Amino acid sequence: MSQVKRSIYALSIISGTIIGVGLFSLPYITLKVGILPILGYFFVLGILVIIVHYLFAEVSIKTPDFVRFPGFAKIHLGNWGKNIALASNILGLLGAILAYLIVGGEFLTDLLGPVFGGQNLLYTLFYFVIGAALIYFGIKAIAKVEFWGLVLFFIILIFIFFKGFPLIQIKNLFPTPNLFYLFLPYGPILFSLWGAALIPEAEEILKENKKLLRKIIPISILIPIFVYLFFIFLILGICGGDTTQTALTGLKDFLGSGPFYLLLFFGLLTTFTSFITLGLTLKKIFWYDLKLEKKLSWFFTCFIPLILFLIGIKSFIVVISAVGGIMLGVDGILIILMYKKINPQKKALVYPLIFIFALGILYEIIYFLK
Repeated sequence: MSQVKRSIYALSIISGTIIGVGLFSLPYITLKVGILPILGYFFVLGILVIIVHYLFAEVSIKTPDFVRFPGFAKIHLGNWGKNIALASNILGLLGAILAYLIVGGEFLTDLLGPVFGGQNLLYTLFYFVIGAALIYFGIKAIAKVEFWGLVLFFIILIFIFFKGFPLIQIKNLFPTPNLFYLFLPYGPILFSLWGAALIPEAEEILKENKKLLRKIIPISILIPIFVYLFFIFLILGICGGDTTQTALTGLKDFLGSGPFYLLLFFGLLTTFTSFITLGLTLKKIFWYDLKLEKKLSWFFTCFIPLILFLIGIKSFIVVISAVGGIMLGVDGILIILMYKKINPQKKALVYPLIFIFALGILYEIIYFLK
């Protein structure tokens, strides 16, 4: 494989993984806070995420290959770092799986509910049972499905643009800001831009030219930012005040039933494949890292998110806010501390970044407990 191909693949694996379920929350959040605050958040958090990913790339380059985040933390921070990273990874993955369960169940309800009837709970349980079964048995083709799902995403995005462009109203893009929601975008946008877990894999793909990672990181984060802003422009421009928390469900009255159900099918496919991918990842963490029995690992992976859903944690935006603001905030602090370990002289950069993440964690905890 040529170095150009390696660079493109490393770039696509980071960007492709970053673009995920967080996308669907952004038009609704923009409706609540207004377009200018959202642009401000993307500018500030985009710079913050690029810096932290760059720092992690520096750590990754100076760490042996075939190590993942808890392993990095153990090498550079000791067992306490590994334990915190492991807990953060597990809780973050549980939250992300719950987010996919919430959104996937809603998409399935809107897709099949008009035909067969029934409530959201029934369709969410059906979505869960099929996903849990596939996580139990494991499937090898999921990476290819994820890749083609990303290709399909861009095709669908272009389709929405051409189908919905005549319906876009510029006034819809400038909703009246509500100061009550001013800090709402922090967690979801951080969740939507984070791809640090893929940096070691991208580094391994680059092989002897690992330093190219420094150039790839900014581009791999800027691509999702432009995709997200384009998605916000389309959905909010079309739906305006009727924009829903999961974006797609508000399009039916504007695009008609045919295109709407096609979009729902796409949304369902992308959330379902990601639900399985994250589930398989978490099952292996329980199984390999915590040394739990295989079936017990599967049970914890699948049923903890389901129980959280059944006891009433059903707000998609609340969940990704908690995962983004708290768990990824913890990961960010660990990355900064690892970087400080290998570059102890650069304290001027380290402490302000830790302060930002600590404030974000504190805000999200207060917001989540309210």
